[in-house]
Amino acid sequence: MTPPRRRYNNPMFFRRERPRQMTFSERLDALRKAGFAVESQDAGTVRVSRDRCAAMIADVPGAPPRIRKVGVVLGGDIAFLIDGGFQKFFRTAAGKRVPALAEDLQALHAFEEDLRDALGLVSLYNEALGTTCDYHLYDRLEGRE
Repeated sequence: MTPPRRRYNNPMFFRRERPRQMTFSERLDALRKAGFAVESQDAGTVRVSRDRCAAMIADVPGAPPRIRKVGVVLGGDIAFLIDGGFQKFFRTAAGKRVPALAEDLQALHAFEEDLRDALGLVSLYNEALGTTCDYHLYDRLEGRE
């Protein structure tokens, strides 16, 4: 005797609903609801800040927004994180440089995680572990090819 065949009457049984893509303005509203201050800059670029951290976010048509610059606010500018090999520093575009304290790194890490969550972006494993640096300036490597 053969077992009966299963029939699925619902044609949508194996389909998954596609996630709805949020617009850039909906993402900005979500940031405001999460407690971030949002200021428009150039066309398609906004500055998002909370406490002493800030980021520049660019609208990319047809794709998730791009976080361009994240750091601590120093004198009105966003200072980005630099790994000096023995210590981390924050440096502004104007060249102002200050050492990064543990409280600054913790605040920056929490800011980045909350920012990605509010924007609906994927948080990568290595970024979720701690604060990452965009620039590495090791003094022991100066003068080497």
